Amino acid sequence: MNFRKGKGREDPEINLIPFIDVLLVILIFLMVSTTYSKFTELQITLPTADAEQAKDKPQQIDVTVDAKGNYTVNREPVSFRDVAGLADALQNAAKAANGGKAPAQTPVVVVNADQFAMHQMVIHVMEAARLAGYEKLTFAAQAGGK
Repeated sequence: MNFRKGKGREDPEINLIPFIDVLLVILIFLMVSTTYSKFTELQITLPTADAEQAKDKPQQIDVTVDAKGNYTVNREPVSFRDVAGLADALQNAAKAANGGKAPAQTPVVVVNADQFAMHQMVIHVMEAARLAGYEKLTFAAQAGGK
């Protein structure tokens, strides 16, 4: 007895939907359970220093640059035409702080620049310090408070 109607035989079908569902579940499981390491992060230990305070404070020349383009040297307003003029103002400030004669030690030039000051104005101070022969230069910053 043949219960099938029709002449031909049907080919068996493989249903792919459950197979795709299982693969997606495995993929989601792997994505959630995987830990990604951070290759760009460096683990460093910074050195510490136990130093005594300096006994003699070096001579310091404070140069202030504001956002409007004004310069002061040791709180005295300075106007100049070129970088050489600012270098002369730095040398005069060092002599004035040392009683009218050239300082024995090279003074430290401290640049106090406004955050909105043009970069070129700070470069002028650096160039003037180089022309004046002052190799020690530092920048003042404000401590970030929260």
